[in-house]
Amino acid sequence: MTVYLLHKEPLFPPVEDAEPDGLIAIGGDLSVERIILAYSQGIFPWFMEEGDVYWYSPDPRMVLFPEKFHKSESLDRILKSGKFSVRIDSGFEDVIRACASTKRADEAGTWINESFTEAYHELYRRGLAHSVETYYGNELVGGLYGVSLGAAFFGESMFFKMPNASKVAFAALVEFCLHHGLTFIDCQVETSHLRSLGASTVSRTEYLKLLEKALT
Repeated sequence: MTVYLLHKEPLFPPVEDAEPDGLIAIGGDLSVERIILAYSQGIFPWFMEEGDVYWYSPDPRMVLFPEKFHKSESLDRILKSGKFSVRIDSGFEDVIRACASTKRADEAGTWINESFTEAYHELYRRGLAHSVETYYGNELVGGLYGVSLGAAFFGESMFFKMPNASKVAFAALVEFCLHHGLTFIDCQVETSHLRSLGASTVSRTEYLKLLEKALT
């Protein structure tokens, strides 16, 4: 097993050296410069353990091409009903903290600790991270956040407090991507939920080609 230990310099090893589960390196920090470099090389920070950041580049990679988004009839009815309203970048910190506090059946805890919250909030302040919020009246009931570089959006997490609220936010993100020419949404790792929305897996090699094109 070969896993790289990162130093203070914002550098990463070749992603081809990643372990079968995608782990490529441990350590470093969550500075804006390091995080942006990671995303631009097909790497993302997943969690911290005993103060160390764990960096991943999985193969295959799950992505969603906006034009292939699957909008079910039930979701279409909800969107047309006007039950929810959607905003962008109006409550980034509220969204990330809601994602952090949401209990998930397949996870023992959350990787979104205070260090991650502060790091991504700094990305937001610099215009590099964004959130999509779903409201029921004046109550935040769902949303998602991620990082945007070039023509790519790197999704990080989403939450819901009412059924379909996160799907409404995701549908709004897809519409935004279509309108502004973003070519793909990085969903990182495969889940049945994301696949039901139209996401699919590509090899790491193919993902890096998509990423290079999007960043130019």
